[in-house]
Amino acid sequence: MRYGQALRDEIAAEGTTPLIGVHDMYSASIAAAHYNGFFVSGFGFAASYYGLPDIGFIAWPDMAAFVERLRGAFPRHHLLVDIDDGYVDPEVACHVVRRLERSGASGVILEDQKRPRRCGHADGKLLLPLEEYLEKLHQVLAARGDLLVVARTDATEEDDILRRAAALAETDADVVLVDGVRSVDRIHRIRQVTGGKPLLFNQIAGGKSPRLSLTELTALGIDVAIYSTPCLFAAHRAMETAMAELKYADGRLPATGDSGGEIGVKEATELLTRNIGRPHPVPEPALA
Repeated sequence: MRYGQALRDEIAAEGTTPLIGVHDMYSASIAAAHYNGFFVSGFGFAASYYGLPDIGFIAWPDMAAFVERLRGAFPRHHLLVDIDDGYVDPEVACHVVRRLERSGASGVILEDQKRPRRCGHADGKLLLPLEEYLEKLHQVLAARGDLLVVARTDATEEDDILRRAAALAETDADVVLVDGVRSVDRIHRIRQVTGGKPLLFNQIAGGKSPRLSLTELTALGIDVAIYSTPCLFAAHRAMETAMAELKYADGRLPATGDSGGEIGVKEATELLTRNIGRPHPVPEPALA
């Protein structure tokens, strides 16, 4: 199976393709029952794997290992991976791209930030000169086989956003992402300068972008929507509630299954058992 081409075909179909942010194997196991595409966000991975904010702590071997585990359990889901700035050097970025493609990733997102980097919806982002980023992007595009590549800019000023978005649309990248876009009107302007190049919109709760439905995004000409952290933030709230209730109940666990509404060993085991033995597609020969 050519995972990159499968995601391209999905994006080219009518409507906006949703990709759900998963931060660990358990969140992926739940999301897999509802959506056919995952997004591995830097924010979610930094939070779950390191317990740290998304400011450049991620080591690429850790991300690659997570992608390998995801692909092993979910052989037919689309899998888009945030590789931040490519882990600084173009040579490292190319190595990571080849490694992720061998591991079964469908695509990657490469941003134009420089260190110290920040979450795309945070303040204080610093950008590489456009020409320097384009050189890194061209090297990554040359290194990939079938892998889908999203070119991302973190520009925040209107003129720079449009200049960079237009330049990214002229490359062989498959999709363009302007992260942290702050208004519907700005989406319209980005769509105008990028022509027919597919566009990606990043949805993150509490972020700088407007909250829009898939129907609204389709009407705006958005081809892909990544939902970076719904599983992570839902888990945060649920765990806070569970801990407060356990303390209130003097340590008595809640009833589960038929006698109560909470998740117990049986329900969790049933969920995880589905990850064993999913049929894998027959791999196609690698592109020359």
